[in-house]
Amino acid sequence: MTRQSPQYWLMKSEPFKYSWDDLVAEGEGTWDGVRNYQARNNLAAMQVGDQAFFYHSREGLEIVGVCTISVAEITDPTDETGKWAAVKLKPAEKFAHPVTLVAIKAEPRLADMQLIRQSRLSVSGVTPAEWQLICAMAQG
Repeated sequence: MTRQSPQYWLMKSEPFKYSWDDLVAEGEGTWDGVRNYQARNNLAAMQVGDQAFFYHSREGLEIVGVCTISVAEITDPTDETGKWAAVKLKPAEKFAHPVTLVAIKAEPRLADMQLIRQSRLSVSGVTPAEWQLICAMAQG
């Protein structure tokens, strides 16, 4: 059974390890190195065309842009056991106004967002309503 519409995600990366600018420079990046079962399951659920927010964690604490999944569920090339998933993604849009974690926490309609409820999860789902609201916030 195939989905009719894309799903939305949020993917966290520490900018000193892999930043939005790194993804842009590569043109297509591999999202690998995830070693959390729930995050792995989220990666495995992604399909080509799904969109994800690119979130800078530790430094910045903000959503800086949108990327698109270009290759779905592949075996993580950094994993010798073959049990961890990865995806490939391409940059789609850099936000003129990054959406900070402070702004997300201040918005009551985002209180149930996985980013808030499961703050340590590196790859999380985003509902269509959350997606639309954050995109609107990024417009300034």
